[in-house]
Amino acid sequence: MKNILNKININIFTYYFLIICFFCGFIKNAIIIFIIVIIHEIGHIMMIKLCCYNIERLNIYPFGGITTINKLINSSTIKDILISISGVVFQYIIVNIVINIIEFSDNTLNLITLYNKVIVIFNTLPIIPLDGSKLLESSLNRAFPYKTSFYITVITSIISIMLFINYNAIYSVNNYFIISVLIFYTFKYYKDFKYLFNKFLLERILYNIQYKKIDNNTKNINSIKKEYLHYFKRNNKYINERKIIRDKFDKSTYF
Repeated sequence: MKNILNKININIFTYYFLIICFFCGFIKNAIIIFIIVIIHEIGHIMMIKLCCYNIERLNIYPFGGITTINKLINSSTIKDILISISGVVFQYIIVNIVINIIEFSDNTLNLITLYNKVIVIFNTLPIIPLDGSKLLESSLNRAFPYKTSFYITVITSIISIMLFINYNAIYSVNNYFIISVLIFYTFKYYKDFKYLFNKFLLERILYNIQYKKIDNNTKNINSIKKEYLHYFKRNNKYINERKIIRDKFDKSTYF
């Protein structure tokens, strides 16, 4: 636990948010939101540990946390899905248990119920880097090539941000801060695609990855999927993906 606490970074805007709430008389609201966010992240941490992954960093923002995990891109899609949903599931269960065993005032109870619902809904939006986008991409990776899943996730995130902006057009400044963070992470994720895709490919020749299925009619590198071992047909011969990937990075073969 001490090791995890050392990896927690509370974003400076979170402190500003708490200070503003304190001076505006909304300290109870801020504390409730902060506690629910922590419960949410504990759900992720527990599942990450059950999946035998290591946590690199946990950033706490006013609207939630972003956990960075030390794992391969070619990780199990089932584990990725479980990690994605563990936060909201754990949060929803624990908060509902608490409000049923502890007697709160009507005002406090209404606030807890409201914020619990809002945080669950917000985190399931398919916007990068929220849980909803990770769930979407992990699910897509089970059926589509990594590259296709990536672009569908980015496009969905952009469309969802536009809808979110439209919905929040008349709301508070804090929502505009949230929108700015979501735009930043979506743009950063898109910008990092070349690096991520090359890492995705290199992992497949550097590590002993266990594949669940075989695709013996792969057309090009862009068609490579997670959890599949690919074979390319060239001149009536089947070539293992490892050779094709090595050739790509040797720049001796182009597709």
